[in-house]
Amino acid sequence: MPEANDDRHAEVHRQIAAALADLVPSDPTIPPHPYLRRHLAEHAAEGRVLDDDHVPPALLAWESSSEVRRLLAADHASHTRAQWLQAWAALEPFARNADPVSRLSSLRLARYASATPSQSRAEPEPPAPFDAAPVTPLWSDYARPTPAWTASPDKVTSLATIENADGQATTIAAGDDRGILRILQLDGRLAHVPITMHSGAISHLMALRGGLVITAGTDGCVAAVNAVNGKLVREVIVRRERTWVSSLTSYQPRGELPLILAAFSNGEIVAFDTGRFMLHPIPLPILQDRSALLCGIEMPDGSSQLLFTEHNTVYLFDGRTASQRSQHARRIRSVLAMPWPGQYAVADESGAVSLCDLSSMEAVTALGLHAEPVTALQQTSYERQPALVSAAGDGTLRLWQLPGLNPVDGVLPAHTAPVTAMTCISDGEQSRILSGGADRIVRSWTVDQQTFGQPPKAWNNVTASALSASAPHLLAAARACRVIVKDLTTHRQRTLLKGRKITALAWPRVQGRTLLAAALEDNRIVCIAPDTGRRAGPAMTGHILPIRALISLPTARGDLLASGGRDGRVCVWQPSSGHLAAEFRDHSFTVRCLATFQGAGSYFLASGGSDGNVRVWDADSLTQYGRTIKCEQDFINDLAFVASDEDGLLITSAGQDGTLKLWDMATARPVREISCNDGEITAVTAVRLPMERTALAAAGKTSIQLWDAATGRPLLHIVTGSPTRSLKSVQNPHDTAASILLASGEAGTMAFQLLHDWL
Repeated sequence: MPEANDDRHAEVHRQIAAALADLVPSDPTIPPHPYLRRHLAEHAAEGRVLDDDHVPPALLAWESSSEVRRLLAADHASHTRAQWLQAWAALEPFARNADPVSRLSSLRLARYASATPSQSRAEPEPPAPFDAAPVTPLWSDYARPTPAWTASPDKVTSLATIENADGQATTIAAGDDRGILRILQLDGRLAHVPITMHSGAISHLMALRGGLVITAGTDGCVAAVNAVNGKLVREVIVRRERTWVSSLTSYQPRGELPLILAAFSNGEIVAFDTGRFMLHPIPLPILQDRSALLCGIEMPDGSSQLLFTEHNTVYLFDGRTASQRSQHARRIRSVLAMPWPGQYAVADESGAVSLCDLSSMEAVTALGLHAEPVTALQQTSYERQPALVSAAGDGTLRLWQLPGLNPVDGVLPAHTAPVTAMTCISDGEQSRILSGGADRIVRSWTVDQQTFGQPPKAWNNVTASALSASAPHLLAAARACRVIVKDLTTHRQRTLLKGRKITALAWPRVQGRTLLAAALEDNRIVCIAPDTGRRAGPAMTGHILPIRALISLPTARGDLLASGGRDGRVCVWQPSSGHLAAEFRDHSFTVRCLATFQGAGSYFLASGGSDGNVRVWDADSLTQYGRTIKCEQDFINDLAFVASDEDGLLITSAGQDGTLKLWDMATARPVREISCNDGEITAVTAVRLPMERTALAAAGKTSIQLWDAATGRPLLHIVTGSPTRSLKSVQNPHDTAASILLASGEAGTMAFQLLHDWL
């Protein structure tokens, strides 16, 4: 009978979803009815028809339900007919503040990337109804991102599952590196207003049944919050000035109440109860390691004892004395008590995961390995049996069956940055792992063979890229010790410099030919003919550390080549002869970026670096132009010139602090500042628009944003979902209708045409 009711319920919602889908306007620029935006996806999910037919792609730019990514995650059916929905699910967490046209553009590029094989010549589906978007994809090998469970404005540093008195998971606590605590519902939405708990990062969270959460931070403070109502319970339980909290654990010595122990970097351990938060002066060891970890463990006789670490060694404290129990290859990063009395797991910086038994003659009873240092451990269940998940500095997760620590074959590429926190949610039937990374994303993983049993997959990280300025436009991208050159018109491609690690690329014109200049890992620069793959001219040598930037430099005497390196030098080369025409040693640290300008008989080269300074050079006289610009943006990641009728020639600096600043090139004075609110600005390029306007395209952690250079007004917000490291634009000097943008980064490379009339 219950199954029949469920079927009737689903059939009703199927009919509703089908009827509502017919009401969605075919033109995605026309706003659908608010009911469609809020509820169509939910009706489709309830009717078990969550696909592109019942939730048309034209709706997604306006969709405002409980979010497609959560509905897809809750629906265990196959999603082969939900390609647009899956593409949108990967972007949703980062597109909250984007306008419909920006969402439309982001979705079009994401769908193209996920559906197009690398060698395809055409867009996988006709652009309608997405011809209303101001972007046309030309090429993409972006790795399809995994949808986020939630996205954080800052680095996630700790996670904990909050349970009610019956042991059922109710909410998730997430702490970040700015000391802010967020209580999240099990679908990733905020349950309460975020609370500022600490003046430093929240390094540890401990959730107790009933909703109490103990927080500890790098400010040396321990506090408590009620996760049920989102209210602060105790702002300071204990504080030790000029220290940090290295560990939290539960512990119950004989004859005492259950206590919480907090270890501080000054070697002190403080014990307190969770009733009145009173301190308890019980016997505890004095720690010698400023980063010591604590772990309460149940012994076979039913007593509770304490494990603590000193560098690479685990000790057992029985209430009176401490004894060494296990030694490991490198510094220990995590200690976790196992479900069986007297057993614990250890993760260390060698990449090892160890199972240890206090009752065994051999301290380490099983051993597993990661390729990188292990950063966290989490107990879970796999096929209804205890299991262990380990996280590593390369962003991967591994699943181990217990009690033998048998690996489930496969390495899960969970994040593009180190995994910093994990927690587990279990409903008795299926367990989920939530993992938080330094990429500011929390992801949800089902603990099963399908998720963890896949062969290792590498991110499509691009180390260098370049786009030729003149047609036919050639795209060059370096990754995995090779360079792929692709013609964006014919889609033919060629592999060059195989077996060489490339740090920078450029397309100079040398004696009438367009060549590919590549900076090699041995600090040399070579030029290659893209049609033959052969060397053209001698190698250019002079840098003593790796080269970070290459750029073609137009001058009145012909094109030169400029390079900037980690040795703080800017070098100008004659590529046909390999001759070093000029060398500037004015940057104190790494030269991170170069930019050029040609116009009205003037030729300029600009350089920016890790010293936070920008310098402009006259390309004809090869001398510095004007004063050094001290930007105060931390590192300068990229530069772009902007020609303005009102302000003259400006230089734009992209800062590590997340700002764009425009400077008067002659006076070194600031003209305008734009805050992009997307973390560090890694790249910027200028786009010339009709009516003598200029747009600035800037890349951040999760998006590419376009701004009007004269007013700072936002024009377009393209969501990528992953960091973009390089952003370049080319356009015909006699045509201002469109330009081509090349974006490359951790997920791969994409090139798209940008139609200016929409901006």
